[in-house]
Amino acid sequence: MEIGVPKETKNLEFRVGLSPSSARVLSEQGHTVFVETAAGAGAGFTDEDYVQAGAKIVTTAKDAWNRELIVKVKEPLPGEYQFLETNQILFTYLHLAADRILTEKLIESGISAIAYETVELADGKLPLLAPMSIIAGRLSVQFGARFLERQQGGRGVLLGGVPGVKPGRVAILGGGVVGTEAARMAVGLGAQVQILDVNVERLTYLETLFGSRVELLYSNSANIETAVREADLLVGAVLVLGRRAPILVPRNLVSQMRPGSVIVDVAVDQGGCVETLRATSHAEPTYVEAGVVHYGVPNMPGAVPWTATQALNNSTLPYAVKLANQGMKALEKDSALAKGLNVKNGRIVHPAVQEVFPDLAA
Repeated sequence: MEIGVPKETKNLEFRVGLSPSSARVLSEQGHTVFVETAAGAGAGFTDEDYVQAGAKIVTTAKDAWNRELIVKVKEPLPGEYQFLETNQILFTYLHLAADRILTEKLIESGISAIAYETVELADGKLPLLAPMSIIAGRLSVQFGARFLERQQGGRGVLLGGVPGVKPGRVAILGGGVVGTEAARMAVGLGAQVQILDVNVERLTYLETLFGSRVELLYSNSANIETAVREADLLVGAVLVLGRRAPILVPRNLVSQMRPGSVIVDVAVDQGGCVETLRATSHAEPTYVEAGVVHYGVPNMPGAVPWTATQALNNSTLPYAVKLANQGMKALEKDSALAKGLNVKNGRIVHPAVQEVFPDLAA
């Protein structure tokens, strides 16, 4: 099979769909990998690295896209819609619930679009979302600590505090992978940390991880209001598979936060769980509203592309190999991969996306 690896076009997105080592695995199995020139440069991989791995370098995005299987990191942007074709398989992050226009374009093209974030194992785990969730969770506190600095527009709070001065407060909405990793970082810095979640079993599990170092609260409106008002850093870590994230923090609650507090909403690529938060970019990551610094970069792991590309490939490669070897028949043999299918033959096929866009699913 011919496999295309285009260069990512999202703002300051330096990850790449296949690393040279992944390209080598596919090449050794008899497939031809076409990599757009400089596609891996931002992650530290040269064109020569790909050539040594058995891949072919092409000079244009069209040449990379014009293949049977397209492996990317982020969703196609408007400049790439022209490359979407029937009989192609697209394997990438899509997050369609927050992007009606992309959903319409995928339907119009007839392409088979498989989303990393909805590939789901029998136990409910999301193996292709997890590695980037780990990175995003850790970065949420790293970035939050930076934007709390006064020079960055924040309150001037050191999350870990110092002897004689209390540490900063971090409130995390959601105790999944992102929330857990955010808590690890915040605890490591010495902050006061709260995690709010609606799953009591998950809170019980988190107690085994953190003990008394993290305050674990049931997520209801009263607890959210108190936690948000007192937070120096608020991390949105809510995930509803295939659907928009619910708004847990309304505008009037944001206005009650202390001036210079920081919100980092990792759920922004699914619409965000904070009403005042909108998507930003690595070039312009923050804005201030109601006196609060908002960070809404939807491709946070793109800030650490060397680490993120390899972490992502460790999880996506086995599925990419199956698609390369078997095409769409791979979905008949792999139920987890089948759940990743969002759009096929001009139709939305994923139930959660159908619920978001019922008029398109008709």
